[in-house]
Amino acid sequence: MTQHSDFDFIIIGNGLAGLQLALKLATDKHFDKKTIALIDPSQKSTNDKTWSFWETEPSQWDAIIHQSWTKATVISSKKTIDLNLHPYNYKTIRALDFYTEAKAQLKQRDNIQFILESVNSVIEKDNVVVTTNRNSYTASHVFDSRIPEDFSTQNDNSISIIQHFKGYIIKTIDDTFDNNKITMMDYRLKDGNQTTFTYVLPFSKKEALVEFTYFTEHTVDDHVYDKFIKTYIKEFLKIDSYSILETETGQIPMTNYNFSKFNTNKITKIGTGGGWVKGSTGYSFKHTEKKVSIIIDNLKYGRIPSQGLFRRKYRFYDKVFLKVLKDENHKGEWIFESFYAKNTVQTMFRFLDEESTFREELKIMMSLFSWSFIKAFFKTL
Repeated sequence: MTQHSDFDFIIIGNGLAGLQLALKLATDKHFDKKTIALIDPSQKSTNDKTWSFWETEPSQWDAIIHQSWTKATVISSKKTIDLNLHPYNYKTIRALDFYTEAKAQLKQRDNIQFILESVNSVIEKDNVVVTTNRNSYTASHVFDSRIPEDFSTQNDNSISIIQHFKGYIIKTIDDTFDNNKITMMDYRLKDGNQTTFTYVLPFSKKEALVEFTYFTEHTVDDHVYDKFIKTYIKEFLKIDSYSILETETGQIPMTNYNFSKFNTNKITKIGTGGGWVKGSTGYSFKHTEKKVSIIIDNLKYGRIPSQGLFRRKYRFYDKVFLKVLKDENHKGEWIFESFYAKNTVQTMFRFLDEESTFREELKIMMSLFSWSFIKAFFKTL
């Protein structure tokens, strides 16, 4: 297509949020005549992560689902909780498959342009001016997925911890895994008095992702993850011989930081940079899909794109949860054991999807009734 420097919309960042938003714009006839640029310094040609989520119905992502499961287990130091997920399916998408499919669809559109550059600044004037390492562009509206620099200083009393992890995709010689069941959380292997757990996604009887995860304030050196992953494979999975096909690492902010304060009439923060990651769990895939749909409706009806992206009560629940984890990090195992032992997994999925009823929310809160949560509740108020 013809190269332009002025657009209706510029999307900064070709990650989950940027590409989901571009796909939604591209498939809605209302925006057929709108010019759209996606700016990112990366070709997005590697599998840098996996996204997991749950659904009850077929969806637009079914063609690129890497694997899905109907059963799960949560293991604490005290009990094993087996979960039948019906009517939900727990699904995983490899990032590379998502990038490849999204780019293939978007490159068929004459009104969409990919720009392989790094953004240096975004300045709001009559239009929004986006300056990169090579050029300057203008747009009527910019959707920006970059995390604001102010987030690292956090001088606003917000609460933050980091979900950080490393995983191996391993292959065994013999049939080893139950490929119908995931291990959602296994708390038996710990790094001191912190919230750590192991996550296992079996892709076949001989292949699985084994990931060691922290919910803590600080990260650890790479070799620490390696030590725990290898220990889990040997001592808990009882596997002596395997090959490592891939590795993945990541850091996800779990926070109630007010990213919305950076939204204006002409600039909307999206994705991680917009606070779209679920503060209490780090899940983002389905939350991104929902927020993109709200933005599309807002654009079509002439509203500010960021209007109505968040629901206050769920932000409050997340803040209480984060307060407990921040002040008493060792409580993580007890929290998640209580979640899944005292509530149905279907109720928990609705709660985490922010689709629960008040009665369900009250039951969940009662299942966590303790002095820790009472203190966190009143401090949050």
